Amino acid sequence: MIEQACREIIENSLENSENFKKHDFEVLKIKVSKKYGLQTVVKNAQILEQAKDSELEFLKKIFSRKPTRSISGVSVIAVMTSPELRCPHGVCTFCPKGENAPQSYTGKEPSTRRSKMNYYDPYKTVTNRLQQLRRIGHPLDKAELIVQGATFTSAPIEYQENFIKKCLEAMLGYELKTWEEVKKAAETSKVRPVGITIETKPDYCKQAHINKMLELGATRVEIGAQTIYDDILKATNRGHTLKDTIEATQLLKDSGLKVNYHMMPGLPGSDFEKDLKSFREIFENPDLSPDMLKSYPTLVIKGTALYHQWKRGEYKPLTSEQAAETIARAKEHFPKYVRVMRVNRDIPSTEIEAGVLRTDLRELVKEKLKELGIECKCIRCREVGHRFRKEKVLPENIEIREEVYEASGGKEIFISAEDFEREILIGYLRLRFPSEKFFRPEIDSETALVRELHVYGPEVPIGQTANENAFQHRGFGKKLLSRAEEISKENGYKKLLVLSGIGAKEYYKKLGYDYEGAYMRKFL
Repeated sequence: MIEQACREIIENSLENSENFKKHDFEVLKIKVSKKYGLQTVVKNAQILEQAKDSELEFLKKIFSRKPTRSISGVSVIAVMTSPELRCPHGVCTFCPKGENAPQSYTGKEPSTRRSKMNYYDPYKTVTNRLQQLRRIGHPLDKAELIVQGATFTSAPIEYQENFIKKCLEAMLGYELKTWEEVKKAAETSKVRPVGITIETKPDYCKQAHINKMLELGATRVEIGAQTIYDDILKATNRGHTLKDTIEATQLLKDSGLKVNYHMMPGLPGSDFEKDLKSFREIFENPDLSPDMLKSYPTLVIKGTALYHQWKRGEYKPLTSEQAAETIARAKEHFPKYVRVMRVNRDIPSTEIEAGVLRTDLRELVKEKLKELGIECKCIRCREVGHRFRKEKVLPENIEIREEVYEASGGKEIFISAEDFEREILIGYLRLRFPSEKFFRPEIDSETALVRELHVYGPEVPIGQTANENAFQHRGFGKKLLSRAEEISKENGYKKLLVLSGIGAKEYYKKLGYDYEGAYMRKFL
């Protein structure tokens, strides 16, 4: 039925092509989806799959390409793990488990649907996603792979290795025998994996897990911290404590990995004040201080233990307005070094029994910020690409400055290239002087770490020159790295290690860096 609906939409669009606009196309999609009795409106990606080559150019003009997919400099590809994987501790009370879907997902999220459509084969899923993005016109030189579903680091080692290997082979466009061959080929492939993100739980983020993630090319780890309150973690059957989150954070940072927390306002046993304190505490407590943040207000999904609590009247979730107020007030306390990645789960409202039903929660948060007179200073709100797209403002006077803060027993130096007067961020680098608890063999007391180097703006293909509104390939990355080298040397460090994405190693080689274990190294 979906195939028929897609063909009807395409043919109808072509018949009325002369004055056909984006709005007309959206209305047509709704009308045809209803006609065929589809549960959800047909997606653009599904329409593209049914389009003939001769129809693609017309469809590209109609589609409103989502600039947020590559406006931050990298195209994102999310891949789901097998539905057969389970979290070892059991099931959290709020955790959905849709039919033929990985644990913690409903099966209706866009990324889950794509993996489902490809029978959870990572090679097919990545190949399909690359084709979709390419057809809509996204540059794909630089891609970030995000591994989602269950607790990946608890899966059998063979499964982990094969999963990442297949994802990278899809970017290469061909298969190879060994993991080492794949990793080497990916350094110079047409689609370069400049970052790999793995989702896991704090209690499955110990030294052995981190060593394996580094071996697999991971650059960022997302951990479900959820709250700072142990009693709430216990009541929701999370299987970990705040102590686990603190330990995982230190181990990750001292290994050069970026740290992204998932936080859940509105959990059972929490309230507005506790939620606000949780958000404040993760940045006021130097043992926490994540680099990035995803806020996932608690949702009631049918079939979960929380759903039954709600039905019995034992739990009341946050409304969209309450969630927006909590997040807006929390943003007042967010430092400039954190990037707020998301403010809500990507779950269709049809799957939500109670809780945040508005899909535009980020817009609601912005309205609340304006109403409260709060200006968010997080990375995402200052990125040059987002600022230009929304306000048509560009930086004029770009300077490089540093912000120093204590974190997880070590010292972090956030080096940024910004127009500080206009609050526009071009790029930044996270430099770390590790704590005394470092454990990687490549690291000693005279080693400094670059955990992240990122230049923002629309993705510029490798080897091409940036236009006037793009800031990649303009030398900002080199300037930030040079400053990190200077600061490290001034502080007595003899060696600088960069945790580079597999597809970014060539960049560092050109700047005098060489291989050392999981890192790129330069002696100072």
